[in-house]
Amino acid sequence: MSFCVAVPRLIRSEIMDYGYSQKVVSAEEALSHIKNGDQIILAHAAAEPNYLVSKLVELKENYEGVELSTVVTLNPCHYTAEGMAPHFRGNYFFSTGNNRDKINANFADYSPVFFHDVPRVMRDCLGIDVALVQVTPPDKHGWCSLGPSADFTSTAVESAKLVIAQVNKYLPRTFGDTSVHVRDIDFFVEHDEPMVEYSSGAVNDTAIAIGKNIASLIKDGDVLQLGIGVIPDATMMFIQDKKDLGLHSEMISDGVVDLMEKGIINNSRKQLDRGKSVTCFLMGSKKIYDFADDNPSMLIKSVAYTNDVRIIAQQDNMVAINSCIEMDLNGQAASESFGTRQFSGTGGQVDFVRGANMSKGGRAILAFPSTAAKDTVSRIVPVLKAGTFITTSRNDVDYVVTEYGIAQLRGKKMRDRAEELISVAHPKFRDELRFEFKKIFG
Repeated sequence: MSFCVAVPRLIRSEIMDYGYSQKVVSAEEALSHIKNGDQIILAHAAAEPNYLVSKLVELKENYEGVELSTVVTLNPCHYTAEGMAPHFRGNYFFSTGNNRDKINANFADYSPVFFHDVPRVMRDCLGIDVALVQVTPPDKHGWCSLGPSADFTSTAVESAKLVIAQVNKYLPRTFGDTSVHVRDIDFFVEHDEPMVEYSSGAVNDTAIAIGKNIASLIKDGDVLQLGIGVIPDATMMFIQDKKDLGLHSEMISDGVVDLMEKGIINNSRKQLDRGKSVTCFLMGSKKIYDFADDNPSMLIKSVAYTNDVRIIAQQDNMVAINSCIEMDLNGQAASESFGTRQFSGTGGQVDFVRGANMSKGGRAILAFPSTAAKDTVSRIVPVLKAGTFITTSRNDVDYVVTEYGIAQLRGKKMRDRAEELISVAHPKFRDELRFEFKKIFG
C-alpha cells in the first residue's frame, strides 16, 4: 500500500517559483546591466514601465549613447529633456503630445514605418539589446502577462539580449501573445503603480454628426476596426441597434466595453478568431483595463498579426475607421504632418485601409471634421502643402466622411472624386474649392 502526501499550497508555491525570487532585484541593480550604446525597446502606451524609465533618467551619468525606441508614449519623455543628449536619445514610431516638440526640434528621432512592420524593423534593423517592459506578478505556473500590450513588445521580449521587467499588480492579466515565462526574463523589479489612463475628451456636435454618418455605413455582422477619439466614441453611440458585430483592431479603448457587455459586439460571424475581440494594445481608462483582466473573450496579439493585410482581408465585411489631418481634391490623405512638421504617425491606417479594401464586402472609411482652427481652415484642400507627408494614397481611399455627408471615391475618375469631396466640405469653403477645381480640371 502506498500513500500520497499532499504538499501544502504555500510550500508548493514557494518550491515552484521557477527562479523568480532569485531574479528580483532593485531597479539600480537591474539597470546597471545596460551598456553604453545599447538599443533599448520600451513597451508603449499604458504598458510603458514608467518607474524603470524614471530610474534610468536618474542614473543618466552612468550611460552614454543609449537609444530608447517605442511607439506611443503617454508618459513624459524625460530622457529627451535638455542636457540628456550625451546620455540618451529617443526614437519614435509615432508622434504624440509628449514627444512632438522634441522630434520637430531634432532632440529626438521619428522613424516612418507601417505599424505591422515595427516588430521586424526593431529586431532586424535596429537590433534589440534591452527590452524594458511591465508584467503582472507570475502565476503558480511561472507565467507573467504583458498586460495591455503585445504589439511589438512580445517580439522585444523574445529577441532582446537583456529583458528587465517591472512587476506591477495593477496590470490586467490578458490572453493572446502576452504570456511570458519567468525563465525568459533576466531581472524583475517589483514596483506597483496605477496604469496611465487616457481620455479622448467629450464628444461634440461635429463628432456626433460624423459618427451618425459613419454608422449608416455599418451593417449587422460587420467586423470593425476602431481607434481612439471622439469620432469612434460618437460612432458607437449610433450602432446600439446593430447585431453580431466583430472587432479586429490595432487598438481598442473604453467605448467598446458597453457594446461587448450588451452582446452587440460578440464576434459570432468572424472568419478568424470567432468569438474573440482581437487587438494588439489597449489604451484608455481603468474601465477597459478592468474589463480585459482575465477575460478570455479578448485576445491581445502581436501587431504583426493584427495589422497584417492578409489577416485583415480574411475577415468578410471588414470596416476600417480612421482619420486624417487634411485631404486634397485627388483624395490624397495627409494623416501625420502639417507640411514637414511631424504631428502623429503612419500607425496602422494604411494596414487597415488596404485590408478592408481587400475584404469581401469591406469598407475603408476616413472620417474627419470638415474644418480646423474654429472653422477658419478647410481640411479639404485643392492641393496639399509642399512637403506634406502622404499617409494613404489616392489609390487606397474609399469612403470619406465629414459632418456634411459621405463621399465615395474608390474607382471613380479624378473629376468625380473632386466633386464628391467638395460636396462634403464645409459650405463656406465650397465656392473656393469649386474655383480651384476649375483651374485644376478645366
